[in-house]
Amino acid sequence: MQSEIILNRDVDAIQIPSGDAVSLPAGLAVFITQSLGGSYTVATEAGLARISTDDADALGIEEDADVKAEKEAESAEFENASLEDKVWFQLKKVFDPEIPVDIVNLGLVYDCALDPKDDGTTDVFIQMTLTAPGCGMGPTIAADAQSKVMAIDGIKDAKVDLVWEPAWNQDMISEEGKMQLGMM
Repeated sequence: MQSEIILNRDVDAIQIPSGDAVSLPAGLAVFITQSLGGSYTVATEAGLARISTDDADALGIEEDADVKAEKEAESAEFENASLEDKVWFQLKKVFDPEIPVDIVNLGLVYDCALDPKDDGTTDVFIQMTLTAPGCGMGPTIAADAQSKVMAIDGIKDAKVDLVWEPAWNQDMISEEGKMQLGMM
């Protein structure tokens, strides 16, 4: 069972599932329900909210030595990967805040195309969907995917389009994703 955390400062967050920006006040009691992809999903008396890893200090969380070592090992592996592999690696760091599986293994990414430019940079075009068309978090998840791809050296631009055809269904979840969700 998660223990209660009292926010030690005001923090900006994204309300789930509406995607609205909210401010959580210092002194508010929260429970972390998910910590994936560089953000924290917290339960409050008003519902769920997503807090960026940049604001982890408001939760009283500091990066420990194990997490730092894991990031360094990931960084070394990332350095030697192809640009396309780096894009997919970054997309696997994007999570729906209500589901503990990344968007790639959920089967939400329908297409990812790289367009090399004459200046040595590359544009990336991504088509993805959501588990439900009415999800208010769609723009937030798409922006998260875009920012993670834009963080790769050599990427000039990344465009993420939300599409609805074909309609997503659970058969699109990878075997790894199904295992993570206890579906196998």
